[in-house]
Amino acid sequence: MEKNQDYWISQLGLEAHPEGGYFKQVLRSTQSLQVAFDKKRPYYTSIYFLLTNDNPSHFHRLTSDEVWYYHSGSALSIHLLYPDGEYEIIQLGADLENGEVLQAVVPKDVIFGSSIENGGEFALVSCMVSPGFDYQDFELFTKTQLIARYPDHKEIIEQLAYDQLPE
Repeated sequence: MEKNQDYWISQLGLEAHPEGGYFKQVLRSTQSLQVAFDKKRPYYTSIYFLLTNDNPSHFHRLTSDEVWYYHSGSALSIHLLYPDGEYEIIQLGADLENGEVLQAVVPKDVIFGSSIENGGEFALVSCMVSPGFDYQDFELFTKTQLIARYPDHKEIIEQLAYDQLPE
């Protein structure tokens, strides 16, 4: 039986994520480290993350590196906007002969979002953040903010940035 997005959302207990898609935290280090004078983070955290064609990951930025691991479904495009203005796409998926990769790193402080391409329905991945994820280290962006900073990449920004940030 082919497993669809509803199967994975139900079986894994995924919930809506503020950046888009569905997630559930599944791993969190019991050890932590001091990342600033007044800030501790676990060594790592990891989530299951499911994106759909109509529910992508909107542009955001983290203060830690994030490693993405492909599991199931369609290929996923990770769109990266670097501080120097460069734009890169990483294809996360199982079609290795056509340049897809099973895992990839999004470096800290890079603005990024992800989308399903070529008419695919969903992609199931895991994302591991180190030092571990905390919403205080998470920043979403509007189209206006990003187009002002990255005018050459307006098309992808229109696709993956919010008109206004969710409450």
